[in-house]
Amino acid sequence: MEQATLGGGCFWCLEAVYQQVQGVEAVVSGYAGGHVPNPTYRQVCGKDTGHAEVVQITFDPEQVSYRTLLEIFFTIHNPTTRNREGADVGPQYRSIILWHNAEQKETAEAVIDELNASVFSDGIVTEVEPLDTFYEAETNHQDYYDTNPNRPYCRAVIDPKLKKLRQKHADKLRGAVA
Repeated sequence: MEQATLGGGCFWCLEAVYQQVQGVEAVVSGYAGGHVPNPTYRQVCGKDTGHAEVVQITFDPEQVSYRTLLEIFFTIHNPTTRNREGADVGPQYRSIILWHNAEQKETAEAVIDELNASVFSDGIVTEVEPLDTFYEAETNHQDYYDTNPNRPYCRAVIDPKLKKLRQKHADKLRGAVA
């Protein structure tokens, strides 16, 4: 198993998406990229800790590649706006890839270069940094979509991301026929 740590807006959105991907064994919402130890959700939302809302994905690289996880990442959020994803605004919502090893860093930089050349004319602002420490978010933030699918935020924000995932990456989802 390997891990990937990504932030692209609210962690509830990323968690809901990656839980659908074949080869992903676990998705944990949390915080990374900041300077305050053991931050709380309230502290991170206060915008003073430097943390981003992220997910840490445990995946089987024989079933899904790190590159594929990044391709999905760049499909489901807007990596061209700094410190925001849709109506969610602030540094905690920034687009960030926190790499675990040199190979992940190289892959992230290559994917960004490819997408800047072919898809995103505005330029990707996603930060690419080494993972220092990942802090797991509070229990009520784990499996949020699964336990709250009818909440307005889930309907208005997460459902469209899941729809985009199904449209663009149907072959990568659990139960997909290879």
